[in-house]
Amino acid sequence: MTHAKVVIIGAGGRLGAALMREYDDKFDITGFNHLQVDLESPDEMRKKLCAIDFGVLINAAAFTNVDLCETERDRAFRINTDAPRILAEICRDKKAKLIHFSTDYVFDGEKRQLYTESDPANPISVYGESKREGEKLVLQTHYQHLVVRVSWVFGPDRSSFIDAVMKRAREQEQVDAIEDKFATPTYTQDIAHALLQLLFNARATGILHFANSGECSWQEYAQWALDCCLSEGIALKTKSVGALKLADMKDWVARRPVYSVLSTAKYSALTGDSPRAWRDAVADYIKRFYSQK
Repeated sequence: MTHAKVVIIGAGGRLGAALMREYDDKFDITGFNHLQVDLESPDEMRKKLCAIDFGVLINAAAFTNVDLCETERDRAFRINTDAPRILAEICRDKKAKLIHFSTDYVFDGEKRQLYTESDPANPISVYGESKREGEKLVLQTHYQHLVVRVSWVFGPDRSSFIDAVMKRAREQEQVDAIEDKFATPTYTQDIAHALLQLLFNARATGILHFANSGECSWQEYAQWALDCCLSEGIALKTKSVGALKLADMKDWVARRPVYSVLSTAKYSALTGDSPRAWRDAVADYIKRFYSQK
């Protein structure tokens, strides 16, 4: 397994950087960041990737600014739809497997129960729509490709919601977060661990959901992060997170699903592994990356 050739697109991002670090001693790994491979240039993608040999390509790159996608629709579709199709074709021609990351935002949030892989996607934003179209094209290109949907990804390599909350709590007396939108935080380190069991698994094809277990609102997520900071002795200016409503977010351009908790039953059936609770993952993250700061 250590000599398997793996390519990671999006190696400079929150997820891609974590995969590069976690897999560095396990595989013969090559990473490309957005400066090295331009996902808006099909010719450049083909030129760079067709020239190298690999068995698995992981696409952890995307245009993820949900509001900006609304006003830069063409760019969203070039990066989130067209680029995955081209990557899927390159992999098919090399007889390599593509693992493409997608999002809980392909759902409209109306279900209010765990979303399974067989639930119909119904995106309500350009971001969600562009990611859903990318999923379809990847899976149409070759039956062995895998689409992994994740939610609320956090990790040490790029700031996310949780890092912004902790920064505010250190600097300000008041921190607020939305109390009526629900999903599950997912730790990049746990995604890397999960992916190890899927990379060369011939049964890991189609769509697969992965997230830490449980569910929460953004307010609960933020409050738990502050609780963890306090238990680690990290100085904060505030200890509690106030409540906002989705309806209060007047600056948002795109609609977001109110409930987008992903069922990981298929992942567990496939691997025999159960994702750890989101609270444990967040506590681990803060202990490892914040308690020393």
